[in-house]
Amino acid sequence: MPEMRKNPAKTILESGGVVTAVGGVYTAQMADFIGTTGVEGVWIEAEHGPVDFADIEDITRACDLWGMSSVVRVGRAEANTIYRTLDCGAQGIVVPHINTREEAELVVDSAKYAPLGSRGMYSTRQGYGVADYLDHANNETFVCVLIEDIVAVENLDAIVSVDNIDVFLVAPSDLAQSMGHLGDVEHPDVQAVIDRSIQRIVDAGRIPGHVGRTASVASYIQKGVRFFNANLNEWISNGAAIYTDEVKKGIGA
Repeated sequence: MPEMRKNPAKTILESGGVVTAVGGVYTAQMADFIGTTGVEGVWIEAEHGPVDFADIEDITRACDLWGMSSVVRVGRAEANTIYRTLDCGAQGIVVPHINTREEAELVVDSAKYAPLGSRGMYSTRQGYGVADYLDHANNETFVCVLIEDIVAVENLDAIVSVDNIDVFLVAPSDLAQSMGHLGDVEHPDVQAVIDRSIQRIVDAGRIPGHVGRTASVASYIQKGVRFFNANLNEWISNGAAIYTDEVKKGIGA
């Protein structure tokens, strides 16, 4: 009988490593291409992008083929949305705008089967042919919540006290907006709150996450961040800039 697939992101984090999940992924073909880069995971965008439930199965199959974790950012903390996403084959869930302990508890309750939660019982793609799926599903399901509002920062100690959450990701854009600095994630006040929040998560013995930008990823690893959402658009833009510079050199511009 088949064995349940291991979740690479969870395995790496549990061993003290760093995980990057590339965001901005909407199709199985995109996931297949990203698999060639050797990154640990794919961040499937179902909060802001065009991804729907029917798309998740094929995208996550592509991730499985390349040994990458498939994590889906859903639109909100709603039980059926969370466990239906997992039923479609996602190995992990990312839930935005978690501002209270109660909301964090709802995420765990929706993503985990008993005795850790009350996720709805149903056959799932990750469990097809796996006789002991229910014995291992909770261990392989990755859970990430987003700290992206100033009210969440104010409630952070209570939020990080919730067990069975793998990553507490401090997201800068909405945080800046909630602090009155629309579109200015580099504002000193925003950066100070991000740094203090990451340190509080580390001090609580939990794993912080952040946005993985090339210019700052190394410094955030030094601060204790071990999970990154890297943006595919930045990767393409950086590569395009390098190429364009080489063209200019060739023509003597």
